[in-house]
Amino acid sequence: MTHRRKGKSTRTIRKRQATFLGHVMRRGKLEHLVTTGKFEGKRSRGRQREKIMDGLATWLGQGKVSDILEAVKDRDLWRDMIANAYKQGT
Repeated sequence: MTHRRKGKSTRTIRKRQATFLGHVMRRGKLEHLVTTGKFEGKRSRGRQREKIMDGLATWLGQGKVSDILEAVKDRDLWRDMIANAYKQGT
């Protein structure tokens, strides 16, 4: 019976989210609007939900979401950021 280390699955999820985000942001289609959250209309009531972009900014060690959106454009930089965050195990 093998045991997984606690937190390994979270790291894997964050890595896959970051990889998918890089793919979507470079495409620049409807998914881009969904991930950046730029839709018109009413906001829902109650506590705001945690956004994927905010979680990735924390995981990647970046302070601003805008920094992430700029880094995504450079594929090599983006891959290095993901690899470094994954190695650190945050």
